[in-house]
Amino acid sequence: MSEFTHLDADGRARMVDVGHKPPMRRTAIAEGFLIAAAGTLDRLEVGDLPKGEALAVARIAGIQAAKRCDTLIPLCHTLPLDSVAVAFERAAPDRLRVTATATVTARTGVEMEALTATSVALLTVWDMVKGIDSDLAIEAVRLLEKRKEPVS
Repeated sequence: MSEFTHLDADGRARMVDVGHKPPMRRTAIAEGFLIAAAGTLDRLEVGDLPKGEALAVARIAGIQAAKRCDTLIPLCHTLPLDSVAVAFERAAPDRLRVTATATVTARTGVEMEALTATSVALLTVWDMVKGIDSDLAIEAVRLLEKRKEPVS
């Protein structure tokens, strides 16, 4: 069982000990897509929705989710995030791209925080537009990049 880092010698779940690793400057970028009618995304971009300005709400929701990742994913480490940014881009007439970038100086990475921020931002947009568009989909949530560099 030693090949699985989240299992102890008896096969029980455990949090990985990262105490021996040096702190590094770590960044992770994740993305995902909301598929919706072009008219829905037009209204979303200009803030013309019954529930208000969805992108501002979704940006805050994504940042908040990254900050709470350790309470959502049981074996995640609590991380003192340096920054979290959530961005929106119209990728096609019927496709909104959401990206989240999380940065930390720590002994472990921030992939889960970036993925959680992306996912919650997408879910928040869904919630904000579902009243005008019932044919929505979330696709391709994935990690785009992770990097680390020594702390100087």
